[in-house]
Amino acid sequence: MTPSLFAESLTPSLTFPPLPAPRPLLMIGHGTRDEDGRQTFLDFAQAYQALDTSRPVIPCFLELTEPSIQEGVEACVAQGFTEISALPILLFAARHNKFDVTNELDRSRERFPQVRFAYGRHFGVTPSILDLWRSRLAALDQPGGIPRSETVILFVGRGASDPDANGDVYKMGRMLWEGSGYQTLETCFIGITHPRLEEGFRRARLYRPRRIIVLPYFLFTGALVKKIFTLAAQQQAEFPEIEMVCLPEMGVQSELLQLTRERELETHFGQVQMNCEACKFRLAFKAQGGHGHDHNHGHNHDHHHHGHSHSHDHPAVDPYARLEDYHQRIWQAP
Repeated sequence: MTPSLFAESLTPSLTFPPLPAPRPLLMIGHGTRDEDGRQTFLDFAQAYQALDTSRPVIPCFLELTEPSIQEGVEACVAQGFTEISALPILLFAARHNKFDVTNELDRSRERFPQVRFAYGRHFGVTPSILDLWRSRLAALDQPGGIPRSETVILFVGRGASDPDANGDVYKMGRMLWEGSGYQTLETCFIGITHPRLEEGFRRARLYRPRRIIVLPYFLFTGALVKKIFTLAAQQQAEFPEIEMVCLPEMGVQSELLQLTRERELETHFGQVQMNCEACKFRLAFKAQGGHGHDHNHGHNHDHHHHGHSHSHDHPAVDPYARLEDYHQRIWQAP
C-alpha cells in the first residue's frame, strides 16, 4: 500500500464561529528545505484560515525556509495589531518548542515592546490524533487479509535531543497499541535519538510477523518522511516474505484543524499549560541555582544561524550516531 491512498482532506466539513477577539494567529511550523513539506504546511494554514476569517492566520517557520518568525511578527505589526497569538504546530514539546521559538518571541518583544504575545502549546498526546491513526489502521483491515495478531506496528518518531519529548513518543505509541489487537508495537526514530529506524525493523522482524505497518508519526511530509518510505521499500525488497505497509504522514486533516482551534482558543482564555517538569533546560537552570522555568539561556538564534546542530536535517554530522555518545550527551543542556 502506498501513502497516496490516504488523500489529504483540504476542504474538511468544519466551521468555526469567530474568536473572542480578532487577534492574529502566528502559525509556526518547524521548517524544511523540502518544497512539498513547506507547501503542505502552507496548505494547512490556508485551510485553517478558511474556517474562520475573522482574523488573519500568518504562517511562518522556525528555520530552513521562509517566511521566518520575525517576518511573521512584522506582518502582524504592519497591520496594526498589538496582540498576537503564537502557536507552534509541533507534535511534542522538545527544544524547538521550549527554547528556540520562545527565544524568537523574546526577540520580537524587544523589537516591538508594544505587542503582547500569547504563546500556545504544542499538540501533544491527544485523543483526536489517536483517533486519526486508529481510523487509518482500521482502513487496512480487509476480510481474509493478514490479521492484526500477525502484524507489528513500527511507530517512527522524528527523534529529539529532549528526553521529555522522546518519552512522549513512546507514550503515544503505547496508547495506540493498547487494545488494538496487534501483535506488538515497536517504537523507533529516524534521527537524533535511538533506536533508529533500521534497528526498529530488526526488532519488528524478531516477532516473525507476516506484516509490518510503518507509521511515520509526522504532521507533514518532508525529507525525513521520504527517507522513511525509502528505507521501508529497501526492507520490502530484502525481506519479501513480510508485507511492508507504509502509512502516510498526517497531512491536512480535520482532526488537526480542530485541535489547532482548541490550542488557539486556549491562548485567548489564558488556559495554556506547558508540561515542563522534566524539561532538561529547566533542570539545568535549577541546578545552577535558578528558580522557576526560564527558557532564555542565551541562545543566539539569529535567522538561519542556529547555535545547535540539526543533524536530523544535515546527516553528514551526527553527534548522536553512536549510542554511547547519545547516552553521554542527552541530558546536557546548552
